[in-house]
Amino acid sequence: MGIYDKYVLPKLIHFVCGLKPNMRQREKVLPLAHGRVLEIGVGSGLNLAFYDARKVEHLFALDPSAESWSIAEPSAHRMKFTVDFVEAPAESIPLERASVDSIIVTYSLCTIPEVDQAVREMHRVLRKGGELIFCEHGLAPDQKVRNWQDRLNPFWRPMTGGCNLNRDIPSIISAGGFEIRRMETMYLPGPKPLTFKYWGVAH
Repeated sequence: MGIYDKYVLPKLIHFVCGLKPNMRQREKVLPLAHGRVLEIGVGSGLNLAFYDARKVEHLFALDPSAESWSIAEPSAHRMKFTVDFVEAPAESIPLERASVDSIIVTYSLCTIPEVDQAVREMHRVLRKGGELIFCEHGLAPDQKVRNWQDRLNPFWRPMTGGCNLNRDIPSIISAGGFEIRRMETMYLPGPKPLTFKYWGVAH
């Protein structure tokens, strides 16, 4: 891991993902989490402030980057429920089958290298009747915007730690064995190739 990836990128991602439009999207989905929760790609902990402590029993905060977690750790210590940092990739979640009630994934499916394998792992660890709660950016509905996403992606990805602009998020979730029960979409303020969002709940 180079100096940029280890020291600069976590702070850059923390800043960009912490912009007000993105934080408002987090606020819509995080209160839905309940019971034993697994968060995929906890990063610098931007989601922590939005959990409903009355509904959450325990949080497994999974991320491969200990550098990002060092930003989140002070906030985690202030939570009213227990938080365990799990340093592991989403493609290989070190939890037992059917061991969590809710999974939270926000702005992470764009970056996970083997994303199909990661979603299958989420399906494995989620109990029957549990919920995958997601908020992501990805493939836009408008062809002109999609064309720009495809053009920009080869340049965007190496600068942003592997983030892809053009992943078809609903198809990825469905291919992993989930049924999307509720989903909303919209462009947030900003350049359209970067700002088409999906959020909802899958079972």
